[in-house]
Amino acid sequence: MTGTLIQLAEENPTLARAGNAGAAIQFAVDRGLDFLASLQAKDGSWRGDYGGPMFLPPMYVAACHIAGRRIPEVRRQGLISYMQGVQNPDGSIGLHEEDDGSMFTTALTCVALRLLGVAQDDAGLARMRAWVLDNGTALGAASWGKFILALLNLYPYEGLNPILPELWLLPRAAPIHPGRLWCHCRQVYLPMSYLYATKARIEESELVAELRRDLYNQPYDQIDFSRHRDNVASSDNRFPISLPLRAVNVLQNAFERRHNPALRSRAIEEVYRHICYEDKATNYIDIGPVNSVLNTIVHCFRDPGGPRVKKSFAALDGYLWETPAGTKVNGYNSTALWDTAFSAQAILSTGLGGRYADTLRAAFGYIKNNQILKDTPEHDSYHRHRCRGGWPFSNRAHGWPITDCTSEGFKSAVELEKFTGDSIDEDLLADSVKLILSFQNGDGGWSSYERQRGGAWLELLNPSQVFGDIMVDYSYVECTSACMQALVRAKTRFAGRFDAKIDRALRRGADFIKKRQRADGSWEGSWAVCFTYGTWFGTWGLLAAGAPENAPELRRACGFLIGRQNPDGGWGEDWRSCTRRRYIRSTDSRAVNTAWALLSLSRCGLATTAPARRAAYFLLERQLASGDWPQEPLVGVFNKTTLINYENYRRYFPIWALAEYARRSSNGHARTT
Repeated sequence: MTGTLIQLAEENPTLARAGNAGAAIQFAVDRGLDFLASLQAKDGSWRGDYGGPMFLPPMYVAACHIAGRRIPEVRRQGLISYMQGVQNPDGSIGLHEEDDGSMFTTALTCVALRLLGVAQDDAGLARMRAWVLDNGTALGAASWGKFILALLNLYPYEGLNPILPELWLLPRAAPIHPGRLWCHCRQVYLPMSYLYATKARIEESELVAELRRDLYNQPYDQIDFSRHRDNVASSDNRFPISLPLRAVNVLQNAFERRHNPALRSRAIEEVYRHICYEDKATNYIDIGPVNSVLNTIVHCFRDPGGPRVKKSFAALDGYLWETPAGTKVNGYNSTALWDTAFSAQAILSTGLGGRYADTLRAAFGYIKNNQILKDTPEHDSYHRHRCRGGWPFSNRAHGWPITDCTSEGFKSAVELEKFTGDSIDEDLLADSVKLILSFQNGDGGWSSYERQRGGAWLELLNPSQVFGDIMVDYSYVECTSACMQALVRAKTRFAGRFDAKIDRALRRGADFIKKRQRADGSWEGSWAVCFTYGTWFGTWGLLAAGAPENAPELRRACGFLIGRQNPDGGWGEDWRSCTRRRYIRSTDSRAVNTAWALLSLSRCGLATTAPARRAAYFLLERQLASGDWPQEPLVGVFNKTTLINYENYRRYFPIWALAEYARRSSNGHARTT
């Protein structure tokens, strides 16, 4: 015996000898809840490490260098420690912490470490530099890497395919207008177009000259960079340049050679107007760290040392996260709303809300205080969906509501009202329902931030080479399921008020989920690894829409999960499931994947079966004495290729899964009232 069962044996040998599974589960839930509650911040939220993408720290360092901004010594050392700590044995840096080498991230990290003061003869840096030179040099970096190098005067703009600001002057009805793109994509390429059009770059220096020698195996001034626009190293060529994109780039290069200076100036000002709007609407946080870095750099070149530069860096520093491994740059300014909503639901699932009333009151306070209260001014003019009543991933100041965050925020809020003696304004809560309904796509599903605005064919013009599905905000099983679950809660909360609209939305959502189910019974997840995650959302979405537990779709889904259970009772899914788009077992079972699978089996009426029982025992065995579960490989993912950490997933999902199992299994004795 290990973990929770050892503790149970020590504290109550009689129960342990009797093999009292219900007592063991209750023991684990109690310990897990106590530990989870201990992590709650003073503002009522939970938040955690959301790092992992290895292009973020070098981009942050580049922004500081361009601005001439001194990085405090402790932070400087933390950034160095983190980047050096994830270096692969061959000297490379992956696209994320657990990835094999990428020229994009290895070249940028090589530069960033030098900018941070690491000596050129440092052994790790020498191996990194050797990997770059041995694998085709920075000439093969993916397009984002080349762009950051251009800003640092380490790659000339003639070696880039154009990023035309004039596209922002097209009629809004144009199928290639940037307003049709996924919001993260358009908010990244927006400042890129400004910087490209102005050919922004720092001055040459002795360090720049040294770095040029580090990145290339021939003299910099002898390289014809224009011949390397489409040169992509094999490590970075994850989504190869399509024939349509090659044709578009030919046209763009022809336009660039002959562009009208007056039109270019007008386009630059139009782009800058949108950049400033994004800054103001988000309190300079911006939608994400790449957008935030690039907007900051725009201001550094436009008005060095000006007020926008200072505000941008103040917000940009909010993305930093200190960890034992060093200083990371998180993928969002925080995970607070998302983690708080799930933590609250996990606590509520145990039936022990009364014991944790203070914890839940504080959580409700955070959720209430971070709902978006009003639409951004002139939102339609700036290609923004309305947002009043929504919830973001992090906090109200961020300002971008997300479909599943709004749904999880709504679900948590209406369930927490009974524990708090407090409530959200009725009209504002109703606006949440209206917002969720307004997000639904024509295919019946829900996207992430907005309704899908462009055709899937736009993906053929994806210029990133390393990220998939970035051009359009597609419908996702996870977002669809979360929205459907929230709408079911809304029918109870607003009895009769939205019934007809909700019923229609649920029917359409269920049809979408059914169509997305694979022949093997699974659903592919897009925001975590991967089929265990997608299948949890797929099953719960159909159940929310009224599917019976014995529905054929649910039976196939459970069959898929049971067929992939490991001998130890757990599930372990390798992150390469996301890139190869098929289930790939990891070398060991993992608590989070197991929790998602057990949540599916329990809710689909299989809590009394041997697979569910073995899964519950696996979670019991894995729990630590503290009530936590062990740190495991990264489990979050975005755009098919890039892992990201959800530190708290291992804390609340196992509790939730054990509580669901205990309540629904015939031998479950966990307290549920």
